Amino acid sequence: MALSDIAARVRQAEKSAERPLGAVSLIAVSKVQPNARVETVLHEGQRLFGENRVQEAAGKWPEFRQQFSDVQVHLIGPLQTNKLRQALELFDAIHTLDRPKLAQKLAGEVQTRGACPELFVQINTGEEPQKAGVIPAEADQFIADCRALDLPLRGLMVIPPVDEEASLHFALLAKIAKRNDLDGLSMGMSADFEKAIAFGATHVRVGSAIFGARVSG
Repeated sequence: MALSDIAARVRQAEKSAERPLGAVSLIAVSKVQPNARVETVLHEGQRLFGENRVQEAAGKWPEFRQQFSDVQVHLIGPLQTNKLRQALELFDAIHTLDRPKLAQKLAGEVQTRGACPELFVQINTGEEPQKAGVIPAEADQFIADCRALDLPLRGLMVIPPVDEEASLHFALLAKIAKRNDLDGLSMGMSADFEKAIAFGATHVRVGSAIFGARVSG
C-alpha cells in the first residue's frame, strides 16, 4: 500500500461520511522506520508525521526539517515528564496528555515558553490496566483541570483494545469530546481508520499501511 492509496481512502471515507474534503488529517506514523523510507514519503508530499519516542524523533526530525521546512511532527506515544522540555522543542502536537502530574509540569513549561503544541488528552476507553490514558469516568474532571491550568486542549485521543470492536470506542470518544466542547478526535489506525472517520476522526494515525512492516530495533 502506498501513501497515495491511503490518502485516496481517507478522501473516500470523508465523502462516504458526508464530511468536508480535507476534514481529516493523515498522520504518517514513522516510528521505528528507516530514514530512507521516511524520506521517500516526504518526497511524495506527506508533511504530517507521528513519532512514539522523544529520543527517536530527536535523532531524525531536526535534520529532515532543514530540507522540509513545512513538516509537522506529532508525539503519539507516552511522554515522561523528564523528556517534556525536549518534547516541547520537537513536536507540533502531543496526543498523549494522560495524567495530572504531566499536565501540571506542562503548564509550568508552557508559561515559561509562552507557546504550546496542540494537546490531545488520551482516554483509556477500554480501561485497560496496561495502557496509559484517563478512564472515561474521570475524563470530564481531567479536561476541566487541564483548562484550569490554561492548557490549550485541541481534542481527545484513543487506542481501542485490540480484541474489541473499535467503533464502540470511537463512539465513546466522540461523545466525551462533544460534551466537553472539543472538536479534535485522534483515532483510527491502519486497520480501522475508515471506521474512525465515520465517527468523526479529525486525525488518523497510519503507519504500516504507508511504510510497510516496522523495522525492529
